[in-house]
Amino acid sequence: MDLKSGYPWWAVKNGLMHAFPSLREDVRCDVAILGGGITGALVADELARHGHDTVVVEQRDIAWGSTSASTALLQYEIDTHMTELAQRYDEDAAVLAYRACNDAIAMIADVARRVGAVDFAAAHSLYYASRRRDVRALREEHALRAKHGLDVEWLDADAVRARYGFDAPCAILSRNAARVDPYRLANRLLIGLEKVGTRVFDRSPVDAIELTPRGVRLRTADGAAVHAKHLVMAAGYANQTFLSQRVARNRSSYAFVTDPIDPAALGALRRTLVWESARPYLYVRPTADDRLLIGGEDDAVDIPARRDAAVDRKARTLADKFARLFPELPLTPAFAWAGTFAETADGLPFFGAHPQHGARVQFAMAYGGNGITYSMLGAGLLRAAIERRKHPLAALFGFDRVS
Repeated sequence: MDLKSGYPWWAVKNGLMHAFPSLREDVRCDVAILGGGITGALVADELARHGHDTVVVEQRDIAWGSTSASTALLQYEIDTHMTELAQRYDEDAAVLAYRACNDAIAMIADVARRVGAVDFAAAHSLYYASRRRDVRALREEHALRAKHGLDVEWLDADAVRARYGFDAPCAILSRNAARVDPYRLANRLLIGLEKVGTRVFDRSPVDAIELTPRGVRLRTADGAAVHAKHLVMAAGYANQTFLSQRVARNRSSYAFVTDPIDPAALGALRRTLVWESARPYLYVRPTADDRLLIGGEDDAVDIPARRDAAVDRKARTLADKFARLFPELPLTPAFAWAGTFAETADGLPFFGAHPQHGARVQFAMAYGGNGITYSMLGAGLLRAAIERRKHPLAALFGFDRVS
């Protein structure tokens, strides 16, 4: 599956970080993980650190799929407002989702500190109204988040201008957000796991998955097999091809990164993720070396050739939109790219077993704008499922909600 176009910044910046072996002979394990991106890496880390003999199998180089194209905004804020989730389900479910994602930021911070050298940094998140007609919805959203203890501040137009230097009718400022290099995080997690005995194989396409009386068997195109008691499907957006039930739609998102900018000129943007209420939304986030990563312009294109052809045009559109917000800030695009992402109807992910495949196959589908946050939560959820324990998010993140 062709998941990206152009020159994703993380791949350009880091290159191939480590040579993992290909799978050449049969292996046995407790849990096989199909997919070596950030989701697979976080799940592998959770399982291996809790005593499960884990094998990771990736068809490309590690983290070379959608992870390398991720823009890695670490937010507890879901693309679907808390108010909208409360209307779709109920307030308790909306609060559960938002509080869990809020807690996940600290969990990712702990993983990043343990692994080291992944450009992790805490940040604020500024969610601004693109139009005056969005003010009421943002006020209601702010009120519900504040009611349930999330650290948010309401900014009127004057406060947005004073603190951030651009014009918007209002904004919600959240103090719990972060940034990370997802490609480095996935690689360093798996490199560390390999050193303590977890087997990681890349460039090993799997062409058959079979349920057996005692588990699951994966066969590669070269004839090697993985015999596992459990399988975690962490193959990103390709996971949907294993389900007859359509649970998400694929879309394309576009981004570019600038050359380094004078820190004094960046001001508050050095520590803030900025995104807007319009859909699709423009978003801006800083990097560790004082670049800005600017993304958005999402569309329904799911054809790689058409996505490839749109990268430069979409990057120019994003640059123009940013320039309207910050006309005084010098901005030179350095690398532009696009990537496939999947969008669910309610903005929530899917983690757990699906009736089509039974309890030994667990799906990790961290779909949505904050996929890394979801992956962090999903790692614990899937471990609980494999260990036959209850988990508070199992129902809300499970497939039963769309049955």
